[in-house]
Amino acid sequence: MRYRFVDCGYSLDRPEAGREAYLAGHIPGAAFLGIEELSDLSVSGKGRHPLPSAEAFAAAAGQAGIGDGVFVVAYDHGGAGGAARLWWLLRHFGHDDVAVLLGGIDSWAGPLQDGEEEEVEPAEFVPRLRAGDTIETDELAERLDQPGLVVVDVRVPERYRGEVEPYDPVAGRIPGAVNWPHPEAAQVPDEVARADEIVVYCGSGITACVNLLALAQAGRPDARLYPGSWSEWCSRGLPSETG
Repeated sequence: MRYRFVDCGYSLDRPEAGREAYLAGHIPGAAFLGIEELSDLSVSGKGRHPLPSAEAFAAAAGQAGIGDGVFVVAYDHGGAGGAARLWWLLRHFGHDDVAVLLGGIDSWAGPLQDGEEEEVEPAEFVPRLRAGDTIETDELAERLDQPGLVVVDVRVPERYRGEVEPYDPVAGRIPGAVNWPHPEAAQVPDEVARADEIVVYCGSGITACVNLLALAQAGRPDARLYPGSWSEWCSRGLPSETG
């Protein structure tokens, strides 16, 4: 088994900030996969960070040196969710040999490398799509009142309550959703842990993966991602709540 560190730093406010941080200092030998590689920004109507296609993700992962026999250690800067997004995508496309570095780059005790992007030997990544780990908007809208289903909003409380909305045109939340902010992901609420079925969303499907990772660690790897998240939901004019 070979190891591959992957830097997944990103910023919603400045897309170029992730690569800048990587060049300023990264774990030696680490590849870089930013939010552009972990999304398909060419897709419209599916939220701000739609999931990449199997072909596009396979190409990006392969260029980062990820393939069979490679154990991936993903990390980010400041817990923004990029590393968890890569963890989730790798599992979604059938690559289970992946972990997230707890604490991100700040927890790395070794030296850092700066300067140019690392030359990484490409690998062949063969996608094997995992079924049942996502839910689409229409299905979620039809099932909101279903007993046993808990919908989790991981955004910070002021966005959940609809008091502020820095990224999307409408403030609020999906009706009935409970708030479990991603900075508090280490403590899984009892209401969520006991649910028959769990759906997790955020603003655009990135930070939701932080809570999905926590749920998997807590024995609930069956929780599903709503990829379009609030950015898709509100763009379709579906019902919302505030307060």
